[in-house]
Amino acid sequence: MRISRENPARPSEIVGTVPVTPAEGVDPVVREAHRDFLGWSALPLERRLTVLGTAADALAAAAARLSVLLARETGKPVADCRGEIGFAATYLRWVCANAPRVLDGSVIDDEHGRIECTPAPFGVVAAITPWNAPVILAALKLGPALAAGNAVVLKPSPLAPLAVTKLAALLPATHVIHGGPETVRALIAHPRVGKVAFTGGAEAGRHIAAAAGTALTPVVLELGGNDPAVLLDDFALTPADYERLVLASFATAGQVCMAAKRLYVPRHRLDEFVESYLAAARRVLIVGDPLDERVTTGPVVDRAAVERMNHFIADAWNRGGWLIPLADLPTDTADGYYVAPTLALDLPDDAALVREEQFGPLVPVLTYETEDEALARANASDFGLAASVWSADEDRALAVAARLEVGFTFVNTHNRTGMSLRAPFGGVKRSGFGREYAEEGLREYVQSTVIHAPAAFRPGGAGMPARAYPDAASR
Repeated sequence: MRISRENPARPSEIVGTVPVTPAEGVDPVVREAHRDFLGWSALPLERRLTVLGTAADALAAAAARLSVLLARETGKPVADCRGEIGFAATYLRWVCANAPRVLDGSVIDDEHGRIECTPAPFGVVAAITPWNAPVILAALKLGPALAAGNAVVLKPSPLAPLAVTKLAALLPATHVIHGGPETVRALIAHPRVGKVAFTGGAEAGRHIAAAAGTALTPVVLELGGNDPAVLLDDFALTPADYERLVLASFATAGQVCMAAKRLYVPRHRLDEFVESYLAAARRVLIVGDPLDERVTTGPVVDRAAVERMNHFIADAWNRGGWLIPLADLPTDTADGYYVAPTLALDLPDDAALVREEQFGPLVPVLTYETEDEALARANASDFGLAASVWSADEDRALAVAARLEVGFTFVNTHNRTGMSLRAPFGGVKRSGFGREYAEEGLREYVQSTVIHAPAAFRPGGAGMPARAYPDAASR
């Protein structure tokens, strides 16, 4: 049995197929990965990082070819796909440069004794990745996991299994399986899996966390968000700022976990904002075939996504919303899964497009009277992944950002333009736990092991009475 992947721009075109790993086929893959782990973890860190660096170079060299494959299977513009693959290579190099420092152990040797703390790998890491940015989101797991000495079993989304499988082939101690929920459950339940890393939707995250909890397996989850962008009453956006804000919502046709999904604007500045936003959208949003270098917005990923967008649009009309198309659909996109980028005005806070994560090219603009009101409404969500604050006063923006209930807040930007390899990324509330990027992302894939030689019992030590409790200094 095989999974076929269609081109969202031309659904009749099959981009490629991958074999399904049935639930009963997971065990031999994990056992082979565990054998790899024993050999890979025994290599010195420097040797592992040399191999990873070579893989990063190979990935960068393949970017032109892989970006076309990625564009065809996901519907993302090919320029964005090149950027994703290049960023993944850059991240792997960052891991190589920083792992020696971050993954270093520590030793205390004094009059109280000797304590050695050593970061140790978990063994086999199960990495479960989504379709919207499959290469970079896999690299964020594969890089640190492999640097730490783990082996990895990667389970990509059936909606984007092709390019990420090419990435995995460049890396050591990495195995790929394909399939649906039954395959995932067998993987998480396997006794040789030491940690699970998942990026995806909140509902799937609940099932994965529950299954991992049954197996007592630690998990890192990066889930969805309903990310607010709060423009304070002193915002002073240039035309370039407006363009950046537009793309913060509509890059990858809005199918990004950290996209700007709710725009909060002071009521007295609404007309000015909408006029400038519409002008920026007309400049930067070009909808069409993802293989066209000029295109900035492609189709959504599948028919189900189109139906979901139609649900939001119908609900918005029913709730009295005013929907403004931001770009035209070319006539040659009729057979693809295209949805026109759209701005929605005059929606109440309980409208579906405001309350839910849309994950598509629709975004509401919501007006407010006071800063406290804007913050309360921005925080009124079960999600807490990302947000942004826009202000001419950076100190004020930073103070407001500190009051937002999210894991990552951008200031005067949003989405990809605000990411940094040195800034840990992850959510709070129902947006998950654990972190990717930065030192925290590296440390997710090691566990601390300790060796303690108390001074009292070292050769020549005085010992201590039986059943005595150590004093505070020796602890």
